[in-house]
Amino acid sequence: MKNNKRSDLFLYQLISSISSVMASSDVYTAQHQNNVSVIARLIGQEMKLSSFEVEGIRVAGQLHDIGKSAIPNELLSKYGDLIDEEFALIKTHAARADQLLSGIDFPWPVREMVLQHHERMNGSGYPNGLMGNKICLGGRILAVADVTDAMMNARPYRKALGIERVISELTNNSHLYDEAVCKAFMAIVADGGVRLEKAIKITN
Repeated sequence: MKNNKRSDLFLYQLISSISSVMASSDVYTAQHQNNVSVIARLIGQEMKLSSFEVEGIRVAGQLHDIGKSAIPNELLSKYGDLIDEEFALIKTHAARADQLLSGIDFPWPVREMVLQHHERMNGSGYPNGLMGNKICLGGRILAVADVTDAMMNARPYRKALGIERVISELTNNSHLYDEAVCKAFMAIVADGGVRLEKAIKITN
């Protein structure tokens, strides 16, 4: 039991250290990962997943964009549209994250969730074009949590879009996102997004 507790403590210390390193070089990504982690946890709880499953998804959310540490900051915060070559480079962050996490023995399928958070239900996502249930549940939850926070927070090239735009994105693009995950998310924001906005940090 003591060894398990020590292993858990070491793992969480490692995750905290990784997050701190990210924050020192890219404040936006660090905040984004924290928010995605919170949103993913809320969705998992709404879906009545076990506490063990929810914790794994939360941890994956905390690390899902770690691969961006290998992408130049000026590209991540670029004003205006990306050219094809730049977007292709940014899209490598999921695979880069998988490589960076390969030496860590997680008790959950964290690498799988992180690698798949940009996959889409109709196969249009990346890096592997997976479809439907071939995308792990954690990856499907992170997909919704990721797009939610990305739209609710400001970026150098645009203002925050708000909860209404998030709801519109998920509703109008149901072919991209898991139905059960979206249903859980809609239950969370049934109060107009008040609960969600209290749970995450928003930069307008």
